[in-house]
Amino acid sequence: MKTRVYECEGAKKAALTKILEADPYSEGSFARVGYKVKDGGMLGEDKAKMYVYVNASDDFVKKADELLKDVAKPCEPEVEKRIAEKIQKEEEDAEGGLGSIFG
Repeated sequence: MKTRVYECEGAKKAALTKILEADPYSEGSFARVGYKVKDGGMLGEDKAKMYVYVNASDDFVKKADELLKDVAKPCEPEVEKRIAEKIQKEEEDAEGGLGSIFG
């Protein structure tokens, strides 16, 4: 599995959403693989940008690079690492919270 974080200008949100939500039942869709979209401000990053987090196979990441090339670009490695860590921590915290509810 490979983690990739893309950055997208807020003005391209509609185009980004169209790509991410296209054909949700097909084998190689973003919906099947799973992704997270976060506003930059929520992550303590650039408020004018949105970030897309994907954790998928190398083949899917290559496909995603191609599909998103006109609306989003992969983040610089240091930004990608920082955002990926924040999103992974959010997921862990959410799982921990559910554990305490159902524990």
